[in-house]
Amino acid sequence: MKADEFAELKPMLDGITPITLEEREARIEKARGLMAENGLDAIFLEAGTTMRYFTGILWGRSERMMAAVLPAQGEIAYICPAFEEDRLREMVVHGNDVRVWEEHESPFAQVAEILHDNGIADGRIGFEETTRFFVFDGVRQAVPNASILSADPVAIACRGIKTPAEIALMQRAMVITSEAFKACIARLHEGMSQAEFFELSVAAHKAMGVKGHIGVQFGASTAFPHGSKKMTFLQKGDVVLMDGGCTVEGYWSDISRTIIFGEPTDRQREIWMLEQRAQEAAFKAAQIGVPMEAIDAAARKVIVDAGFGPGYKVPGLPHRTGHGIGLDIHEHYNVVTGNTRPLAAGMCFSNEPMIVIYGEFGIRLEDCMYMAEDGPHYFTQPSPAIDQPFVD
Repeated sequence: MKADEFAELKPMLDGITPITLEEREARIEKARGLMAENGLDAIFLEAGTTMRYFTGILWGRSERMMAAVLPAQGEIAYICPAFEEDRLREMVVHGNDVRVWEEHESPFAQVAEILHDNGIADGRIGFEETTRFFVFDGVRQAVPNASILSADPVAIACRGIKTPAEIALMQRAMVITSEAFKACIARLHEGMSQAEFFELSVAAHKAMGVKGHIGVQFGASTAFPHGSKKMTFLQKGDVVLMDGGCTVEGYWSDISRTIIFGEPTDRQREIWMLEQRAQEAAFKAAQIGVPMEAIDAAARKVIVDAGFGPGYKVPGLPHRTGHGIGLDIHEHYNVVTGNTRPLAAGMCFSNEPMIVIYGEFGIRLEDCMYMAEDGPHYFTQPSPAIDQPFVD
């Protein structure tokens, strides 16, 4: 790949506003209010996106536990390996309580000490949903008199509603990824491999100052929602399904586009337009107060009425219509049958019904949405036509 492969692309991070200390403090106070409502004395946060959400600390997971305990009353406290203390203290902006453990010691004893110091060693402790079992089990054994519960009513309830600052960061990420799509689509050529396209997409995002990528499928493999293990090479008449994203200050973009490399057949055009109508129906159904499952039902009805399905059967739509998005590319809340949660301002989720026809091709169009008091808004405008993946 040439060093100037994407000379037309420039960094696009100027003017972004990171999440402020004040906003993170507001998140912590909201969490404490929800702890009180749900009878929790503290929540336990292992390193990950929920810890980042509340504290701003980005820390990778390993066999050496790093975690935080956020009490309903009292100062947040952190636990890390002793040799990592100085690195952690560089990152801490909320509180000043850092407990350490040496390599031969148990980190779970430090958790017990924090709970004891806060008078809640026999209290009700909520665990964030992605906590690994060995961490969960270690804490449970260290505080045998505590009630171990789920922190979902706190963590998910906070993260599921985005602020204007979060939406602005996601908006920038979506714009960057859409520009990467345009640049990479312009470089499609006969004989191109999926791997070559992927590498181009990484380089395109890098040219704009972010880490990101776009996966691609060609031909019949587009019927597999997450791709086939087979490496394929682009040929005239192939359906090309692309799906990718990047992060800006940790917040994800997620976009899918389906085009035809060459002139589309009548069959390809018919199914593409059906997919477009399903995506449009989902958008129209997304109104404040409506249960999230109604969005899925609206998209699925368009596809079933055209003779596909029903339900998750293929040919048809074999998966949910969308997923939440934020600091994780897939997070709460899902657009799926059975989710009766009413839509509220601040919710962000993808709109991506897909039509799968095994042995032929698949068509997916994906644009993410955010809810405002006046209804749904797209981060990126949907594809206007089969030969026009983005609005100019």
